[in-house]
Amino acid sequence: MNLNITGHHLEITPAIRNYITEKLERVKRHFDHVIDASVILNIVKHQQTAEVTLHVRGKEIHVKAQHEDMYAAIDTLIDKLDRQVIRHKEKISNHAHTSLKRQPIESE
Repeated sequence: MNLNITGHHLEITPAIRNYITEKLERVKRHFDHVIDASVILNIVKHQQTAEVTLHVRGKEIHVKAQHEDMYAAIDTLIDKLDRQVIRHKEKISNHAHTSLKRQPIESE
């Protein structure tokens, strides 16, 4: 999985980068078909915003979270992303084709 972390009005420290990487491992545990992830961290006045766009096979999942603390915003973001990834995985598995059982042909 390719990971791109960008900061607007914020310097991305190694601690934040490691924190995001560890949290995204949780998403990869549930769904391993993730192609790439783009994380944008932004600060406007006292609101800290975290956004992620996750590119999976056949779909892009976009999630946004705001909080006064950046680490809390990242935690909320990962919780939302995890729920959406699980929902996407269930949709894919529900649409899987099941083979029809052979039924005996009744002769008349």
